[in-house]
Amino acid sequence: MDPVRNPFSPGAGAPPPELVGRDNILEQARVLLARVRAGRAEKSLLLTGLRGVGKTVLLNEIGRLAAGAGYRVLAIEAHENKALGLLLAPYLRSLLYDLDRMAGAAATVKRGLAVLRSFLGGLKVSVNDVSIGLDIEPERGAADSGDLEIDLPNLFVAIAEAARERDTAVVLLIDELQYLDQKEFGALIMAMHKLAQRQLPMVLIGAGLPILPALAGESKSYAERLFTFPSVGALSKEDAAKALQEPAQEAGVSFARAALAEVFRLTEGYPYFLQEWGYQAWNRAVSSPITLDLIEEATDTVVARLDQNFFRVRYDRLTPSEKNFLRAMAELGPGPHRSGDVAEIMGVKITSLGPVRAKLIRKGMVYSPAHGELAFTVPLFDEFMIRAIPESGL
Repeated sequence: MDPVRNPFSPGAGAPPPELVGRDNILEQARVLLARVRAGRAEKSLLLTGLRGVGKTVLLNEIGRLAAGAGYRVLAIEAHENKALGLLLAPYLRSLLYDLDRMAGAAATVKRGLAVLRSFLGGLKVSVNDVSIGLDIEPERGAADSGDLEIDLPNLFVAIAEAARERDTAVVLLIDELQYLDQKEFGALIMAMHKLAQRQLPMVLIGAGLPILPALAGESKSYAERLFTFPSVGALSKEDAAKALQEPAQEAGVSFARAALAEVFRLTEGYPYFLQEWGYQAWNRAVSSPITLDLIEEATDTVVARLDQNFFRVRYDRLTPSEKNFLRAMAELGPGPHRSGDVAEIMGVKITSLGPVRAKLIRKGMVYSPAHGELAFTVPLFDEFMIRAIPESGL
C-alpha cells in the first residue's frame, strides 16, 4: 500500500496516530492544570515507565492541553552532562521576555529577569557562557547564594509571581528526569514545595524511568506529598489492537484478528514496537486486510531495524564490562534478576559488580525494582543482547 499514506510513525517522541490506554493519566493532568489555574493546590505529576512506552508522547500531549488552558509551556529534556540550572536558564529567559512584551508595565516581570540574572551569577558562570543574552542588572541577594536548593525555589517564586501578574500560568515539562543528580532533584522538589505553599501558578510535569519515585524520596522525604507518580506501561491486548486497527481503518484498511494477536505477542504491547510492526506491515501489504502472513514476513525487517536503531544507540554507549554484565542478565531472561544470579552467570564475586551496576543505573540501562534486584529499562533488550553477543562470546 502507499507508504506516503502509512499512518504509523515509529520514532522517538513521535505522536502515534491513535493515543490509546492513557486516558487516566491525561485526566489527572487536566485536573491538575485546571485546579492550579483556578488558584487551588494540586500535586504535580512525574510519569514513570520503561523506554518506548510513550512517556515523551504523553508529555507533549499534556503540553498541548496546557497551552489550550492558557499556560506558558516550557518543554525541556534533562541531560547526563548538563547542570539543571544551565538547562533551565534559556527557557526561563525566553518566558520572561515573552511576559515582558505583553501590554502594560509589570514590575514582577522585571524583577523576575533580575532574579534570573542573579541566579546565573550564583552558578558562577557568565551570561555569555550560557548564551542567553540577559543584559540586565541582577537583584543582589536574590537567588545568588550558589546553593541550588536555596536559589532555585527563589527563582521559581519570582517566575511564578510574574506569570500570576500577567494572568497566566507556567507548566514545566521535563523529560528524562532520572539524569538529575540528588542535589538537583532535591532543589527541584524544594522549589515546587515553595510554589505549592504560596499557591503560585506554576506546575511541574516530568517523566523518567521507574526509579523516579525512589530518587525523589531519597532527595526529599516529603516528595510523595507533592507529586503523584503515574505508571506508563505496556498497552493491554485490547488497547494494542486499537492502536493498530483504528488508524488503519481511517485509511480504509483493516488488520486480521490473527495478525493483531501476533503483533501483540511479539511486542508485548509496548507502543514503540507496535508502531514499528504496523509501519512495516503496511508497507508490505498490497491490499486489505493485513494478514498474519504479512506480519510474519515483516518481522525480520522490524527486528533488524530495532537492532540497528532503537537498541543499537543504547548498546554503543556501553563499555565492554557493561556489555558483559547486560549479556549475563540477558542469559537469565527478561527479569528482574537478583545481582547474585548475575554474578554467578559471570563467574565473579557479587562485590566486584558494584561499580558496573552503578554505571549502568546512571546510564539508564537498568533499574532496581526492589532491593537486590535489577531489570532492563528497555523492553525486549534481553533478546537483543543475545543477538548482539552470541553465547560463545560470554
